[in-house]
Amino acid sequence: MAGEKVAVVTAGGSGMGAAAAKRLAQDGFKVAILSSSGKGEALAKELGGFGVTGSNQSNDDLKRLIDTTLERFGRIDVLVNSAGHGPRAPITEITDEQWHTGLDVYLMNVIRPTRLVAPVMAAQKSGAIINISTAWAFEPAANFPTSAVFRAGLAAYAKLFADQYAAQNVRMNNVLPGWIDTLPQTDERRDGVPMQRYGTSEEIAATIAFLASDGAGYITGQNLRVDGGLMRSL
Repeated sequence: MAGEKVAVVTAGGSGMGAAAAKRLAQDGFKVAILSSSGKGEALAKELGGFGVTGSNQSNDDLKRLIDTTLERFGRIDVLVNSAGHGPRAPITEITDEQWHTGLDVYLMNVIRPTRLVAPVMAAQKSGAIINISTAWAFEPAANFPTSAVFRAGLAAYAKLFADQYAAQNVRMNNVLPGWIDTLPQTDERRDGVPMQRYGTSEEIAATIAFLASDGAGYITGQNLRVDGGLMRSL
């Protein structure tokens, strides 16, 4: 196992999380994947790693993922935090319960695994945490209210994390995808993008792979838009 790097991907059974796992495996990482559907276990097996079926809203499931990763591989070099989809409704019609769900889906999905992984990375004096956020974190859209609110909070969390852990060579950055091909495609959405197309999950995965690499070793606490120029003037 000497010299091997290890990546953990949460919510990695499909979409951008799965694309990130595939790209990191291609780049030589051993991968451990958490997903609620069981798809993550199957994908991890294909990639030569292992998967856990469970929820990133469960501290117990996350601890099982991290403990098993350390038992098998002895270290964790990269943590990629993906997410599902939270509640959507007109802003004043979102219930307390829905706001709490949004908090779990879009912010606690990062905070919970980070609590487990940060001490491991700090002890190693190296590590990168990459969170999949949204292009609308700073310029919110009514289509994604709970996502925008809590991912604005995620930007603050990443900066605070960077303040505390940068000296230990542990980094955290957020990737902010725009319209990506894992979402329903419409002409109106596509026409609003200067590049006149949807992005691909593979392009998001490539960005994640860069932020996980030694080449991004001086980047932390940042929010990187990958949106075809959608937020170019904001």
